Amino acid sequence: MIERIFIFIVNLIAKTWRITLEGEKPESNSFIGFWHGGMLPVWYYFRNQKPIAIVSQSRDGQLLAKILEKWGLKTIRGSSSKGGKEVLDLMTKEVENNIVLLTPDGPRGPKHKMKAGIILASQRSMKPMYFCGVNIISKYVFKKSWDKFEFPKPFARITLSLSDKILIDKELNKDEINILLNTLSSKFAYIYNDKNDGEVSL
Repeated sequence: MIERIFIFIVNLIAKTWRITLEGEKPESNSFIGFWHGGMLPVWYYFRNQKPIAIVSQSRDGQLLAKILEKWGLKTIRGSSSKGGKEVLDLMTKEVENNIVLLTPDGPRGPKHKMKAGIILASQRSMKPMYFCGVNIISKYVFKKSWDKFEFPKPFARITLSLSDKILIDKELNKDEINILLNTLSSKFAYIYNDKNDGEVSL
């Protein structure tokens, strides 16, 4: 009962968010990555495109999956730490007909440290990937969580900053992929919002 009330409240608040997208419009068959701490507005913005959402098998992931399904997203349960191979195979398959949304630093971090799943899936499928930065004006920040999770307040103004299309070379080896991961983690940290605008710590 409490869970149903919580999902109802989150959905009600999400309907008040004022979200704008900056950057190149993503292709319909692509991967979109974004940092775990700012994930909710991204899921909500892209809900009308009926994307595939990658969600962990944790207890928190179960609750998130129910919220996303309420928003009309199809979910794949798993992560780099649990069910990684199966998730990678499903991502590679699903992107042929869908946008796939995922948090490359989830489900446990480190914060803003990209894992290889999104790059490997993009490389194997030969489909592009994008990165989406999140800037929330007026939010609650859960300081004790590893990702400093951000929940937008009612009527919050939110800007999603989408990168240019990224194509992964089919010939990249493991060492080159690791270098690329570090490069992208550093590059996309700058479009993540670390300001304190309207922030309330919890």
